[in-house]
Amino acid sequence: MSRSFHVATVQFQHKASDKAYNLSRVEYFARAAAARGAQVVCMPEMCITGYWHVPRLEEAELFALAEPVSGPSVTLVAALATELNLGIGVGWLELGTDGRLYNAYRLCLPDGTGHTHRKLHAFEHSLIASGDRYTVFDTPWGVRLSILICWDNNLLENGRACALLGADVLLAPHQTGGTNSLSPRGMKPIPLELWEARNSNPVACREAFAGPHGRGWLMRWLPARAHDNGLFIVFSNGVGRDEEEVRTGHAMVLDPYGDIVSESDALCDDIVFAHLDLDLIETSSGRRWMRGRRPELYGPLTLHTGRELSARATRFGNSVD
Repeated sequence: MSRSFHVATVQFQHKASDKAYNLSRVEYFARAAAARGAQVVCMPEMCITGYWHVPRLEEAELFALAEPVSGPSVTLVAALATELNLGIGVGWLELGTDGRLYNAYRLCLPDGTGHTHRKLHAFEHSLIASGDRYTVFDTPWGVRLSILICWDNNLLENGRACALLGADVLLAPHQTGGTNSLSPRGMKPIPLELWEARNSNPVACREAFAGPHGRGWLMRWLPARAHDNGLFIVFSNGVGRDEEEVRTGHAMVLDPYGDIVSESDALCDDIVFAHLDLDLIETSSGRRWMRGRRPELYGPLTLHTGRELSARATRFGNSVD
């Protein structure tokens, strides 16, 4: 009998610093996922606290917004996970026990426990620290999960590390699309006017979301992360205006060959579902190729070249540091 895992992934437009509203959307989609028999639902990056207003906050405002993992927001989600017998992944601004701030994501499990990942390459604010370890863990469903937040997924070493640590499924919460990349051929902003006119001219907005500054950019690399590492990837995202940027949705699930199993093209909050055939992993091209690895050759991957930059300097340019 084949092994199957039922997941859901969400795109929704959060409200900046409005935890009550954002948690109401989390609850809405969690209940929708449970009603359809999902075992895990993946919400977007920093969906509880909001995202792109954070770079503009002063220190006192950041610490007022942040919560520890034991705070009221994650506690509410944990109780919901237990009530619904559902794994619920949520992102927020974490106040760590070390007194530092983190862009964090927690998968709350039905038994009241959970696993927290701290973004490895955090660039949102100079006061937000980056995490220092991978988050790969066993679950009650016999599936080994991993979490990488947004830009963590862009560095190919991180996906490979998760696969080598035994991950079957990668949860990939994002807030992406319409960003102003420093790369001349990278993502560029999507005009806010297209989003504001989405109801009167949905074709133009949908084309922009699917184009090179949204889904088209994802398709350059996201399927490769799944294919080359033999992983299922559960991609969640924001949708719509987030300050001066426009998130491009397209919540999706990819299989270990990089093929899309399920995807949203909605210009609004949405949820999609997928049954994952875990038996595909072992014989997928990526996993077969990985068995031919020669680790003795890979020393250069761990060497500092002298060209490394901080996440913020890489994202915004050297001047930010």
